[in-house]
Amino acid sequence: MQIETVADNFNKLTGELSTLLDVFPIHEMSLNDDVLELIVLIRKQCSESKKNKLGEEQINLRNDVVFVLEGIKREIVPNEEKLASIFEKLEIRDSSSCRSEIENLQEEIQNRNEEQSKSEIVALIGLVRYAKCVLFGASTPSSRIETLRRNQSLEIVVPADYRCPISLELMRDPVVVATGQTYDRGSIKLWMDSGHNTCPKTGQSLAHTDLIPNHALRNMIALWCKEQKIPFEGETVTVKANGSLMNKTALEATRMTALFLVKKLTNGCLVSESRDMEEMNAVVYELRVLAKTDSESRACIAEAGAIEILVRFLSYEVGLQHPSLQVNAVTTILNLSILEVNKTRIMEIDGVLNGVAEVLRSGATWEAKANAAATVFSLTGVIAFRKRLGRKTRVVSGLVELAKCGPEGAKRDALAAILNLAADRETVGRLVESGAVEMTAGIMAVMPEEAVTILEAVVKRGGLVAVAAAFVGIKKLGTVLREGSERARESAAATLVTMCRKGGSEIVAELAGIHGVERVIWELMAVGSVRGRRKAATLLRILRRWAAGLDGGETEGFTSTNTFVSTSTTVVVPTPASLAQ
Repeated sequence: MQIETVADNFNKLTGELSTLLDVFPIHEMSLNDDVLELIVLIRKQCSESKKNKLGEEQINLRNDVVFVLEGIKREIVPNEEKLASIFEKLEIRDSSSCRSEIENLQEEIQNRNEEQSKSEIVALIGLVRYAKCVLFGASTPSSRIETLRRNQSLEIVVPADYRCPISLELMRDPVVVATGQTYDRGSIKLWMDSGHNTCPKTGQSLAHTDLIPNHALRNMIALWCKEQKIPFEGETVTVKANGSLMNKTALEATRMTALFLVKKLTNGCLVSESRDMEEMNAVVYELRVLAKTDSESRACIAEAGAIEILVRFLSYEVGLQHPSLQVNAVTTILNLSILEVNKTRIMEIDGVLNGVAEVLRSGATWEAKANAAATVFSLTGVIAFRKRLGRKTRVVSGLVELAKCGPEGAKRDALAAILNLAADRETVGRLVESGAVEMTAGIMAVMPEEAVTILEAVVKRGGLVAVAAAFVGIKKLGTVLREGSERARESAAATLVTMCRKGGSEIVAELAGIHGVERVIWELMAVGSVRGRRKAATLLRILRRWAAGLDGGETEGFTSTNTFVSTSTTVVVPTPASLAQ
């Protein structure tokens, strides 16, 4: 791919070095054996290089590749026979060799310093990816690799602090924004480039758009990846390179690949024979992989009309007969949803949300359900969509059920989506009705940070009904207050303050009945975060006033009976007798 003058200059340099070594008076010098051996080796390599000068056939092959790339740049679809001839001469003869070539080219990017050189390699990657699909057909990974990947997705649970709050994936380049929250650089940059000036997690306005590298967290993630035998360094650079060096040729190659795959899906998706469905699965898998590469690929796939077709593979029937196809379809939609404009497409295209909800409720595998939950989480990144998603009972109940019964990785995906939905007051009522409060109490022992954070949001916006439902979790909140992480203790204290203020004397009495609770609160006041110390002080003041019989000053309204009283609602607090039934 390099211009001919570069190759000529290299050959001239090699020739001059070879001549210099030929006349160099080696035997007249006092050189040790190691140096002599090195000189002989260099002589041999220079001699080989002169023999390996680019021949006419190699020059013609290079010119053919350049001609195809120039055509793609002008939006001319390559001739299939010509493409096949080129790849035969390159000795790339099947899907496996295409994948190997793409990996080699991605590694080569890391060895180049010039942006132009990197850009040419990215264009080549686009060409190889297109040729792989056109010449050799779509293909799924081998059963061994697929089994390994599936086992890893279920067994290797990425710690919550290592996952990007936007993509839910392992952070490769963690950065801190103005609000103090940490995100993966690629995800938060895409968020900002899409016109947002708020923190995705907190909703606060960003005072500035500077991204500060979180070196300490990155080192911790790298160490964890090493222990888990997960690649880390290489993937970071590759993603950056692919994302930042996209050029006209690479973009058009990606567009052609997406159109080819979607057209193939369109022509065959109505066929129900097992063999043809396996072929459809291979096509959808190729779309899934392509949708994970970069923003341009996600845009091309959606513009080609893939989302409308993928909906057909989300049904319960497809999951029953072809579970892998259902997983690949919902995961492709998840990958597409990372792009902001695609979120709107997914929300507006008829049947997509219902399809995702069906996978969430009755998906054939935990992986399918987890990725459906992650899709909901991705969509709730747009504040305007939270209310619409919260109105879908199947979505809300599906998330709660997955958080309650799923494996740990799936639980985390569901909990992240629930937390976003809990930001909408109207949706909180549906979360309470679906058992979200009881769910958080059930998982608090194993996932305290996530459970307490959700419970805090629910009782804050859910009113008396949510507080009454949370009554059974007061003792567990006390345990978190004593044994949890700093963030979990802070959220537990905030939750208890809200419950005591809204609930009244019965809630305070239940809290006061926890052995040693005042000592725990004093400890939090001494060593907790700023917010944690403030909430602990408020909590201690509530307990002291209750003990002195001055309980009216810190609550929103309660009586000394077992009921919460408001102007419109009376909620009975669970008693020990009623809990035993």
